[in-house]
Amino acid sequence: MTRKELAEILESHRKWLVGEGGVKANFRRADLWGANLRGVNLIGADLREANLRDADLRGAILEKADLRDADLRGADLRGADLREAKLENVKMNYLTVGLQPAPQGDLIGWGKKNGHIVKLLIPKEARRSCATTRKYRAEYAICLEIEGADEVIVKNRYATAVYRPSEKVVAHEWCEDRWEECAPGIHFFLTREEAEQWQNVKI
Repeated sequence: MTRKELAEILESHRKWLVGEGGVKANFRRADLWGANLRGVNLIGADLREANLRDADLRGAILEKADLRDADLRGADLRGADLREAKLENVKMNYLTVGLQPAPQGDLIGWGKKNGHIVKLLIPKEARRSCATTRKYRAEYAICLEIEGADEVIVKNRYATAVYRPSEKVVAHEWCEDRWEECAPGIHFFLTREEAEQWQNVKI
């Protein structure tokens, strides 16, 4: 789909939403079923009631987009930017990727801290969050094991976190906005394999 084609669909959708031209006008609800929208800039787009079923929205910029009542069943939103997006009443199912909240209860998480694989317990009481990728964050965790070290110290420009087996490590602050993926927190994955592949240094 070209940018021009997408722009025409969105403009027709906008006119359909507001009833421009009356009931006889040939403006249509956006039908983007299965569309390749990977990495597309849709900042502030009005996609209310749009059909985005099975759409590839990986890495799409949907900041401040209005997705209320949109059909996202089977859509792939991994890595999409959904900061300040409106998501009330979106339709999704078990095939929708990237919108489900972080799992509850006690969790075992895995992180790569200064090159060392760290096994973490995320207690059920700890607040946790995820945006649209497989990277999660928690307000605190218990370090269970460190591979190849007795201690790992992770520093960035905001804070220092010390990981030692059997000790609690706490984020220096907590952000409730789940779509702020890189906000402060103890960053982790649900599988060791994902942690092993992670390259960036995070608290």
